[in-house]
Amino acid sequence: MKGFSPGAILRLSLLSLGTAALIPAQLLVMRLAPKHGTRLPLLFHRLTCRCLGVKRRVRGTPPPPGSSGLIVANHVSWLDISVLGAERPVCFVAKREVEGWPVIGFLADLQRTLYIDRSRRAATADVAAQMGARLSDGEAVVLFAEGTTGDGTRILQLRSSLLGAAHEALGRGESGQDGEADIAVYPLTISYTGFHGMAGGRFERSALAWYGDTELGPHLKTVLGIGAIDVELAWGAPITMGRQTSRKEATRLAAAAIRKARQETVSGWPPIA
Repeated sequence: MKGFSPGAILRLSLLSLGTAALIPAQLLVMRLAPKHGTRLPLLFHRLTCRCLGVKRRVRGTPPPPGSSGLIVANHVSWLDISVLGAERPVCFVAKREVEGWPVIGFLADLQRTLYIDRSRRAATADVAAQMGARLSDGEAVVLFAEGTTGDGTRILQLRSSLLGAAHEALGRGESGQDGEADIAVYPLTISYTGFHGMAGGRFERSALAWYGDTELGPHLKTVLGIGAIDVELAWGAPITMGRQTSRKEATRLAAAAIRKARQETVSGWPPIA
């Protein structure tokens, strides 16, 4: 593989072999017991983090194991999927284009990813109904509410439409009336903090961000070349969206929690009130 170091080739080969071993097992699970389809992806994401040298640090209180709810997170890179997927069984919401990407689309299907088609007006309602079904089944659904990846240094505006649609879908499923159900919303801030245990700054955070016109191949080469990546997952206090808190207010509170955690991570100090 031209341009890759021997160490990078070895780690990429190990990841490829592990992936090839897990795929048939996951296909069988999805055929026979689809509700258990989140377990093998957990192993895959942990293998990915190990092979790419990603070291995760958790701050705050994560949702209880096995709890359902919306995990609302910022989005920096394709690495976010494995960083979060290695922590707990989850399902993701992604844009429809991802389904057609070579290799990645296939792996996303094996993850039981929910896709939203932004070109269709009814797309939000369609994916929201699926999110409501997953939440009713006790699953945790990850929503990158910025709608795109950022540059690793700032938090973009969070969109409230999917939060509200998921709430309505869950409400119809549980009570037959819109707005009668509560959903736990868990704010999560993903921050790439440095390399090899050394704290980084704006340059290091931007180097790991995958956004704009950045191509996947060169970005993967950069990640493999670094060899050891430090990332922090900072959980905010859960928000109960529903009868007392509207989706717009829940989105505002989640955005505030994510920005607060980002400032604490970058500065090492809590923000000034």
